[in-house]
Amino acid sequence: MYHFLIALTALIHSPYPIAGKTVSGVFQSGAARQQNGQYIAKFLYHGENGLMACRLKNVALALEKEAKLLLFQGMEDFDNLSCLERVTGAQFTITLSSEEHNRTIPRQSVPQAWHVLYADRYTCDEDDLDGAVEDIGFQLVLLNPDSAGNPLDHFSAEEAGLHSFYFMLILAYFVASCIYVQPLWQALNKGGPMHTVLKVLSAALVLQGMSVFFNYVHMARYARDGVGVPLMGSLAEFCDMVAQVQMLYMLLSLCMGWTLSRGRKSQSKPLQWDSSPASTALALGGVITQGALLIWEQFEDTEHHSYHGHRSMAGLLLMVLRVALALVLASVLYQIISAERSTLKRDFYLSFTKGCFLWFLCHPVLVFLSVIFNEHQKEKVITIGVILCQSISVVVLYRLFLSRSLYWEVSSLSSVTLPLTMSRGPRGRY
Repeated sequence: MYHFLIALTALIHSPYPIAGKTVSGVFQSGAARQQNGQYIAKFLYHGENGLMACRLKNVALALEKEAKLLLFQGMEDFDNLSCLERVTGAQFTITLSSEEHNRTIPRQSVPQAWHVLYADRYTCDEDDLDGAVEDIGFQLVLLNPDSAGNPLDHFSAEEAGLHSFYFMLILAYFVASCIYVQPLWQALNKGGPMHTVLKVLSAALVLQGMSVFFNYVHMARYARDGVGVPLMGSLAEFCDMVAQVQMLYMLLSLCMGWTLSRGRKSQSKPLQWDSSPASTALALGGVITQGALLIWEQFEDTEHHSYHGHRSMAGLLLMVLRVALALVLASVLYQIISAERSTLKRDFYLSFTKGCFLWFLCHPVLVFLSVIFNEHQKEKVITIGVILCQSISVVVLYRLFLSRSLYWEVSSLSSVTLPLTMSRGPRGRY
């Protein structure tokens, strides 16, 4: 818990930029020279009447520096361009000579990414920056056309629709909770062999629901001002991180516990939580590795979302870890299923395997499949796909562990201890 508090504190105090938000900051001549143009923002425009509005805080200084904004539509060969080629090769150049500047973006037949850079007369000049110490404060607002064609939509094309998706998901969570919270609460109060697993699953589901709610609050505010509530965005990522780590610990504990405990428990020994040093060490090793990669990813990928692509080394390593964990669990479960003669137990293990694979592989598979989609579709495909797949995985595991004909019977009749289970107690209660 201490490490999670550290991660939460770091996330809250780190910036939570989203492509296309209202950007506030300073234009720096030093940064512009170092980067051959200070990178300000990226925004995916769609349709017509897209707008970029810039407000300056020191017009006199901007005039002295000959400040300007450069708009580029494509940046495929951008890194190979010289400083002068960058400054002169922009699709649009906006000279910052007044307090406010508005630029209408040409009609986009398909959503296109536009990049905004800052440059001034010192950018490509090799002389000292003695006269360019002071920075220029600014606020940049990037807007897409709404349904009526007016430039009032703060969402970039890659984020369009996510706000409505989170709202529908919250509605689905609310309806499902109204229907199932009472029987689930009764099942948790009764105890039994599935008690601990249900508690872990329920906690992970609550954390996922909290993440969705925080994302919705952030985006609802973002739709109005282009800034949102960064704290809510950070809390959403934190809740999702804890849910991911919690589910990983549960699934690894179950699989490793089943493997390590086979054949070493007597028929008469009551079922209890398998906390052998080997299974605990393996589960904790996977949890610590994934937790470290998740935290690393938050700091490496500046455009934070709960489900990232493979834009950073941490994100790539995280997906490799998930594939490796899926392969390990596949090997473990294959050995268990191959050695199992009971049809009932094999059905239980097969259902559990489906839930595990869906949880671990949905993100890497969706990132791989996203290459066939356009740039503005990739983010939505990954985010919506992962949330839906992991929700289905939780439902599959819920049905499995709540089913009296499967988990309860397997736990009660097994000749070995199943991990993450409670003591049998009086069987007449069930």
